This record gives sequence, structure tokens and C-alpha cells, in this order.
Amino acid sequence: MSVTRAPETASSLQLCRLMRPDDANIVGNVHGGIILKMIEEAGCIVGTRHCNTQNGMSCTPLQDRCLAALVRVEKTEFLCPVFIGEVAHVTADITYTSKHSLEVQVKVMAENILTGAKKLANKAALWYVPCSLKNVEKITEVPPIKYASEEKEEEGRKRYEAQKMERLETKARIEEVVPPPPSPEQHTVGFSQSSLIHLVGPSDCTLHDYVHGGVTMKLMDEVAGIVAARHCNTNIVTASVDAINFHRKIKKGCVVTVTGRLTFVSNKSMEIEVLVDASSLVQEDKGKYRAVSAFFTFISLDKENKPLPVPPLKIDGEEEQRRFEEGKARYLQSKAKRLADKERQQ
Repeated sequence: MSVTRAPETASSLQLCRLMRPDDANIVGNVHGGIILKMIEEAGCIVGTRHCNTQNGMSCTPLQDRCLAALVRVEKTEFLCPVFIGEVAHVTADITYTSKHSLEVQVKVMAENILTGAKKLANKAALWYVPCSLKNVEKITEVPPIKYASEEKEEEGRKRYEAQKMERLETKARIEEVVPPPPSPEQHTVGFSQSSLIHLVGPSDCTLHDYVHGGVTMKLMDEVAGIVAARHCNTNIVTASVDAINFHRKIKKGCVVTVTGRLTFVSNKSMEIEVLVDASSLVQEDKGKYRAVSAFFTFISLDKENKPLPVPPLKIDGEEEQRRFEEGKARYLQSKAKRLADKERQQ
């Protein structure tokens, strides 16, 4: 991946990378997790650079240098698929700073290098906090940015307050993962529920020896994709990801268990809750804890990349019914927002 630094400011960044066969599924669609990982890498670079420099100069002593750590990704839509052989252009800009956090907005353009055609593939907003390299528990202060207007600054402040509240609410709703029953019936929650176990190694980690947010999101997308494929037995792609909340850090040497389960199915989409639990391989007394949670939405596609109907989800029990109704409410809310945005653009 190449990096282009905007010459006038440390708060902007451009990355680009050619999509290779190992980035995609068997029909050539680039995995959503690959795109999420690229988005997070861009956000981490621009956030870390900004927090350590100001006006192109170092703004902190060497011992106070910091690394931007991901704490939340807002809901993001996968607007169109990216294919093998296309070049993904990732642009990241810091759009708001509080005393101890910053918002990075990222845009992904996919370029067909044979025709020169470009398309908007993804947009995302990410929130970071700067952690001291000397003491990872210490959150350093964020240098302020200049806003185009007072209105832009106020809009950013409202987004900051909203995400802060939602992160606290999500942390309070943490649920346990129930293993599926033996020999579950097809198209039930238990039939498609899937887990992936991963030992965190050095290549997964930041300079702090904690897992990169993008690595975790890639694992989450892989598990969600397995759940979706098991349910409908067709080609599937990521359509959107609800807000991803990073509750606690995951350290090198931890074993992470990434579990996905269907919560809601509409005629042409599937909502999958993905939960990431971590535990130390060498410090068993510390126990398992919930590190990350999110909802992924997948759609089923035919050979021409047209949406296919999705098999209905068979519900069993009050808990599954409750999660189904909550998922349905999120689906209807998202659908209403898309329609309102469409009407506004016309």
C-alpha cells in the first residue's frame, strides 16, 4: 500500500492499494473486512501523525509520543463492491477534535485501471484516542484543528456527544454467547452460528503490543460472512456495518473468540451480531472479557451480482424473538433513513 501525505497539513492522508486475489472471495468480490482494515489503517496513521505533530513540527517531547487507538466506528455502508484488479484509493481527514479524542472521516474510491472509471465504494467515520507510548493507560491531549466555520465545529461536537453516549449504552447491553444446540435445524440461529478462535501474534499488534482495530474488524467480517453463507448457501457480500464499539483492549498473547449469530432476516438481507471475547493464554486468572461488539448486514447475490431472496429465519425461544424484534427495528430505521436521504438528493 502506498501512502501520500498532504503537504499542507498532518490532518489529511491518502492511501492506495491494488486489490489482489487473496483479498477477495471465490467470485472476485473483495471482502468487506479488507476494506475495513484499510479504512482503520488510514485513520490510525492520520490520527497518530496529528497527535504527534502540529504545523508540520513535533508538538510533544520524545517520551510523550502517542499512538491513536480506535474506540468506535460509526455505521458504514458498503455502497458498491470492489473487485480484484481495481485500485482502492483511501482518503482520511480529521474532522473534529475534543480534548482527548478525534474523529476521522474516511472515503474509499475504487478505480478500474483499465478504463479509468472510479466509483465511491465506502464512507466511514472513526473515533480514536491517543495513548501514550510510555504508558498505554495514559490518554494524552489532542492538538486542536481549524474548522471551516463555527457551524462545522458545532456539528462535530454534537457527533462527539452522541457517539460517547452510544458507547456507554452499548457497553451496558453486553450479553453472553449461548452455544448452539446439537444437530440444529436448517435456517435456525443455531444452524449458522459460527465462531473463530485466533491467537494474537506480533503481526496483529501496534507498537503498544495491542491488537490493531483493523485486524479485529477483518476477523469479525470473516465470521459474519461464514454465518451468512451458511444460512443462504450462496455468494454473499457485506452491505453495511452498524457502529463497532471497542470496549476493552486486546493484548498480544491473548486468545480471541469471535462469534457471529443471526439476529434478523428481511427478504434480501441478514443482520448478524458479532461478539469478540478475549482471554490471556498465560494469565488464566484474569478470565474472559468482552472486547468488541457490532452488527453486520449481508446480502445474497446471484452470478450477475443482483440481490437474491434470503431464506426466512426460524425463531426458537423468547431471547431469539427479542433479538429479532430489535434487529427489525434497526432495519426499519435504516431503511427509513435511506429513503429520506434519497428524497433529499432528488
